[in-house]
Amino acid sequence: MKTLDDYKKAGQELYHRLHFSTYPVAIKYIKDVSEIPQGVLRPSANGQKWSLCQAFTYARRWGWSVAMTSDDNFCTPSSTTHGWEDISPEDQIQSQMFQKWHKNLEAEKKRAQQGLNMIGKDNLGRLREYKGFVCSPLPETVVVPDSVLVYGTGENMTHIIHALTYEGENFPTSSFSGFGESCHKGGLVPFITQTPQVVIPGMGDRAFSGTYDYEVAIGLPASLLFLVVEHLFMSGERLNMGQPVRTLLPMGLTETITPGFKFVREKMDESRKKSNR
Repeated sequence: MKTLDDYKKAGQELYHRLHFSTYPVAIKYIKDVSEIPQGVLRPSANGQKWSLCQAFTYARRWGWSVAMTSDDNFCTPSSTTHGWEDISPEDQIQSQMFQKWHKNLEAEKKRAQQGLNMIGKDNLGRLREYKGFVCSPLPETVVVPDSVLVYGTGENMTHIIHALTYEGENFPTSSFSGFGESCHKGGLVPFITQTPQVVIPGMGDRAFSGTYDYEVAIGLPASLLFLVVEHLFMSGERLNMGQPVRTLLPMGLTETITPGFKFVREKMDESRKKSNR
């Protein structure tokens, strides 16, 4: 069984080898607040509420360890879809109708079904066992994670996917709606289904958590972290694009590539001839 130090070391290696601008995030789901380690920040303890994606930002950019439960979370739909609060599916759908995210009731029902499909009907009972999570910067994590959420560039994600699938397994399986991307697909779905999920940061990520416009992410079952580190940069061997990425540069170019370059080349040659007389 992997220890806390094992996860820290793997997080440090992933962070440094892929040159991330923010820390990978360790996420541990808790069944009771008594599982929250001492010294971990809870927004409600300071009279505040955050969103789940804001907690991820504080972990990955500020290096804070944060505990989130329904009492800490102002994004009420994410508390109910995580199973931390019990409301009816009809009320959940009605709440989203007020937001007008989708065309009509039928469209909203289909969106809700898409979220259920990702979790799997047989897994719904497991959600109700949990009451929150602790998230922490992976290189200094205070919890052994259930899932790992990694933000970066598209090139970073390509490296991680290559490493995941190097043995012909662990292919990420994702569907997208633009909502609940980091909290649902980045943390919960990989934990519950043990399947990696590509994350295109959605509405909450953009509106609340300061996710940059170029950032994408991937959510991993925590056990796959070590596979990623082991296989990093192995795909293609010497053909691997590396980090920093080795792009192909055109060769065999001359000054004739543009009229302006050609003109200056001719003037340079004329000047050299005069100076050699």
